[in-house]
Amino acid sequence: MGEITNPFLLSEFLGDMEKADKLPKTILYNLNPVDSAMMSTMAVNFAANGAKVQYGAAWWLLDHIRGISDQLDQLMETGLLSGSVGMLTDSRAFTSFVRHEYFRRILCNKIGTLVEDGQYPCDMETFGEMVQNICCKNAIEFFGF
Repeated sequence: MGEITNPFLLSEFLGDMEKADKLPKTILYNLNPVDSAMMSTMAVNFAANGAKVQYGAAWWLLDHIRGISDQLDQLMETGLLSGSVGMLTDSRAFTSFVRHEYFRRILCNKIGTLVEDGQYPCDMETFGEMVQNICCKNAIEFFGF
């Protein structure tokens, strides 16, 4: 699956860019599941100044139910889920749109399960707005569309 990303080098790189006021809006992606917690935590390190760094969607080798579910867990554990820019695609092919529906179903199932298990209150309005934000509105705001 590849090498583990060095968190110290990544943090130093992003930190140097931020200190120089040159840190662009950045989305971190990983192909190795070992890096997931570090990537999500790294995004939190740079969340104070307008959330310029995001932990991106499960991608390539992680673009399956377990990978997407684990990525959503990481976002929840670091408090970044509600501000996430959601799923993406690198293709203009019509069939790639299925990826977004797959992501939405996994997201809604995860939130619904937490509510059913009593871990979150059943507030359909709040969760509905959060899902809309994750699946569309956050990306519009983040990228300035």
